[in-house]
Amino acid sequence: MEKSINYPGIFDEIAAKLPGIANHGQVASYIPELANVDPDKFGMHLINYQGEHFSLGASDEKFSIQSIAKVLALTLAYSAEEETLWQRVGVEPSGNPFNSLVQLEYEQGIPRNPFINAGALLVSDILVSHLKAPKEDLLAFTRKLCGREDIHFNAKVAESEKRTSYNNAALINLMKSYGNIKNDIDVVLDFYFNLCSIEMTCRELAQSFAFLANYGVNPLNNEQVVSASKAKRINAIMQLCGFYDEAGEFSFKVGLPGKSGVGGGVIAVYPGKFSIALWSPKLNSKGNSYKAIEVLEFLTTKTQLSIF
Repeated sequence: MEKSINYPGIFDEIAAKLPGIANHGQVASYIPELANVDPDKFGMHLINYQGEHFSLGASDEKFSIQSIAKVLALTLAYSAEEETLWQRVGVEPSGNPFNSLVQLEYEQGIPRNPFINAGALLVSDILVSHLKAPKEDLLAFTRKLCGREDIHFNAKVAESEKRTSYNNAALINLMKSYGNIKNDIDVVLDFYFNLCSIEMTCRELAQSFAFLANYGVNPLNNEQVVSASKAKRINAIMQLCGFYDEAGEFSFKVGLPGKSGVGGGVIAVYPGKFSIALWSPKLNSKGNSYKAIEVLEFLTTKTQLSIF
């Protein structure tokens, strides 16, 4: 018989442990607007399969989810393109920095996976092709997932990313030269910058990803967002590629499918059990939240809840 988990007790233990966890790293100052975030913030929210909520810290404070939004974009693109999607983007871990031009050139404009920058730009191109009003449709999809209407882009963050977009512009131009970008480059980049600027709380983020813990079904309305098979595959890509070239280390320490963002957010899911979002802005050298990963490792070790 499966043991029940005392989540309130676990969260109390984490709260007691937090002051002793070193807050190493730096905020993502290469996006100027993100450099203004309080580096000592910490929030955490878990939703279990029974629909119970458990929170800690600044779990209701909005932050820029950045690359975590790439999972939501992938979900929409996978629904639109079905299996033909994988002709234009792979599903393998990159083993290289998320903004590598060298790998993209070597593989002739086919991004290694949807979560490195090149892959997310490719997914953005697909959504620009399929959605009538791409930015508005993306927000509507995200709002429906989490049951909240107050989900928005942060115009300042999007503009800040645009001003420092030289590497992303190089990636998309390289893919365009190989014929793997179909739309106007500036339109795709604008969508991508807005995608990454979405602001959510830990609670909203955990709710938005609950469908991936619920075999593709949004537990708020029982709508099938994607098939159980697609949910499995999206989770698999998060497991393999969700933390860039630290994905293996995250699997080794935490043992859950997840995705990070340079705003300091981390999302993780355990199918059939829970979704959990954490926020701590200081990043390690790989661009992932140092404290969030430490806390998740403690949680999965203490509860013995990992997929392995």
